[in-house]
Amino acid sequence: MQAQRRRYGRGDWILAPAGGGARSGEDGASGMGRRRRRVGRKDAAGALPEAIAALSRTLPAGPSPETFRRAKFNLPEAVPALWRLLFCLLSQLRANSAPASLAPDAQARWVKSALRAQGYPRRGLAQLPEDGSRGSRELLLALAWLLARGPLLERLLARTRVRLGDEMPVCECEALASPGLQAARAGAHGPVDVRYVQWLVGELRFRWRKLMASQQEQCALLGKVHLYTCGCHSDHSLGHLSVIETELLRDPEAGQQLLRRLQSESARLEAALEWRRRELVFWQWMDTVLDACPPESSWPTFPPRIPERGADELELAARELQALQEELRAATETRRAAWAARVGGLGPEWSAAQQASREAVGRELAALRQAWRRDGGRAQPRPHGPHRLVRSEAAMLGGPGLRAAEVIGVLRSREACLEATLRRLQGQCRQALARLAGALPGFIWILPPGR
Repeated sequence: MQAQRRRYGRGDWILAPAGGGARSGEDGASGMGRRRRRVGRKDAAGALPEAIAALSRTLPAGPSPETFRRAKFNLPEAVPALWRLLFCLLSQLRANSAPASLAPDAQARWVKSALRAQGYPRRGLAQLPEDGSRGSRELLLALAWLLARGPLLERLLARTRVRLGDEMPVCECEALASPGLQAARAGAHGPVDVRYVQWLVGELRFRWRKLMASQQEQCALLGKVHLYTCGCHSDHSLGHLSVIETELLRDPEAGQQLLRRLQSESARLEAALEWRRRELVFWQWMDTVLDACPPESSWPTFPPRIPERGADELELAARELQALQEELRAATETRRAAWAARVGGLGPEWSAAQQASREAVGRELAALRQAWRRDGGRAQPRPHGPHRLVRSEAAMLGGPGLRAAEVIGVLRSREACLEATLRRLQGQCRQALARLAGALPGFIWILPPGR
């Protein structure tokens, strides 16, 4: 340990001095988009490896601080560990995660594609070889970009947390987009057989019914477990056991495995807290990494830092933004008038579709105004995410949480809105079919019976 600390105390780990470098001190803070204060050379030598060690314990498959030091100097020994770390991070954050059994070169290609889809701006990453021979500094910059652009660690900890209770995802976020009827386009492989489309619709309907049946069976089994274990929980606000807690009663040996998982999660949470306390030193060190990079046309887009004495700059930017808004409004009105003159001769069908769209937008605006008045002019956060299921009697309701009756009411109102949108889209489809039937007088169109 003493030898390791002596190595960390060399110039490899020391931050840039207060007066040297293009991004040193307060000027260098703008490179990573964070507000920084000066840190002494002696303090940084010891705090930096501890901060990186805390970050490594928080991340999945986190490399050692020595790997970060080698990546600063673009040494090839750090490349495989950083490719593996980025692959683990991105695969856990994305919904369609890649299989873990991919080869290293396939993992590198998948990481490049995922970062490009998220808007990573540096071209140097896309030009790296996929055999892991070089490019550790570029990979370190990509990791810092992921850390700086959003709550990465919070999302990872939320995804990998140990769930002791029976949870159900609840989302009451408003979806205001009203999709219209898109124009029919021929596929890349030619026309599509109608029978194949009918088979796809039947397959989708069958899988939907199967999913609904499985969810109803799961809810019934959860209700039985909650009813049979009522009064067994030590927490009186819950009153019953969850499925995992019931399994622990049946198989006590599984408690040791659950205990190890909880201990691992606690260690990661402690490491995340330590990383938050020492995060500032890491970003100052990343400024020195940016100094060592060759110049490129587009630097990583970290969140911008607002200067302390930038009122004049903000006022100038506000005036420029207002001028751009006026210019955009004028261009929009001109284009809208030209578009109205162009589509004016499409007939009554277009006018009816336009009127229906205006009415849908009006209904959505009325619903927004009503919700705004109900909330007293304050934006109330809507429930989103998993919630623990708790069975309780009507006389024992109280405390924070969602009520099943309230959620059911919201879902029913949303179902009514979706049914109205479906009927509107069906009407547009009938009008389109009638227009096609009028264009082909030699054909007889027989519509399928309504369900």
